[in-house]
Amino acid sequence: MWKDPLFLLVAFAMLVVVVILARGIGSIGKGGITGAKKSNRLMQYRIGAQALAVVLILILIYLRRGTN
Repeated sequence: MWKDPLFLLVAFAMLVVVVILARGIGSIGKGGITGAKKSNRLMQYRIGAQALAVVLILILIYLRRGTN
């Protein structure tokens, strides 16, 4: 599993989503208009990264469905 490049790509994509989410939540805590705008932008990036991660997961499942 750890030698599978597609699995590693999926794991990296999920890590990117978590990092973007954490930074977005951190921006909310700073408050103010600038923090709100930055947080909103980061959450939009998170949606895109999360969509990519889901697509990669589905590809991984599709390619591995017959193997054990």
